[in-house]
Amino acid sequence: MMVLALTIAAQAQQDDGLDAMLAAMIAAKIHQDSIDTSSLVAVYDYECQTQDAEGKAVTDRMKVCLQVGQHCTRSYPYRKFREDTEGYDYMTLEELPLLKSEGYCFMPEVWTDYPEGKVTVRDAIPPTIYETQEERKPINWELSDDTLTVAGFLCKFATCQLHGRKWTALYSEDIPTSAGPWKLCGLPGLILKAEADGGIHRFTLVSLQRIASPIYSETNAITSKTSEEKLIKNRIKTFGNRLYPKNPYYYITVNLNRTADVTSTNEGMIINNVFVNDKTHVYQPLELK
Repeated sequence: MMVLALTIAAQAQQDDGLDAMLAAMIAAKIHQDSIDTSSLVAVYDYECQTQDAEGKAVTDRMKVCLQVGQHCTRSYPYRKFREDTEGYDYMTLEELPLLKSEGYCFMPEVWTDYPEGKVTVRDAIPPTIYETQEERKPINWELSDDTLTVAGFLCKFATCQLHGRKWTALYSEDIPTSAGPWKLCGLPGLILKAEADGGIHRFTLVSLQRIASPIYSETNAITSKTSEEKLIKNRIKTFGNRLYPKNPYYYITVNLNRTADVTSTNEGMIINNVFVNDKTHVYQPLELK
């Protein structure tokens, strides 16, 4: 630990923002309450095909964790799961890129059946953290008898239209849960792989373990309540603007230092615990409507 501290300190002399970044993340005002206990923990690779600010094709990546409990599920960044369960320190020189990569991926946190019969989503349009809570509506899946083996499990195909995109999923009836990553759920088995519109968005299972871990809900003083429809429209309007890839702060007209916890670095800002890269990528929304 002492060697690591010295290494970070030395790097901070070259990058004045790193030590401030660490302080900002530690000071983030996030409070958690346990609402269930997982019986399964699935980890997925998430990929998004998009372009950088110069129009070059890029693939953004991150890992997504799905906790499956008796009463509810939670889909959220794997980094946060490791923080909660392992005391994982991602603020090292080797691990910091994982946090930055999340800034490209626009992945919300989703609680299914919390509260009972509802879906709760927490998402960020910095400096605001939004929360929506809607009635859980069944997804109209079309099932197929075609099969494929994924991660050693025999899977069946299913397709659906969800928020304006066509999704193809592979699920295994050998894993008796209707859960899946993000908002994808409702099949007679765990979703192991799913992709939208020919692979623009893709989730692929990389690990599955029977782990009893607390499933938390988060409460935060900066949360703004809104509807799912309004949040989707607001995200597309904000991040879909042509100015966003080269200037991701274009829409922020308020004084951030007065309205948010902000730390500036040489590569971006942490705004209310969300990393925003100085130059980001073209927005490919998970939801079109």
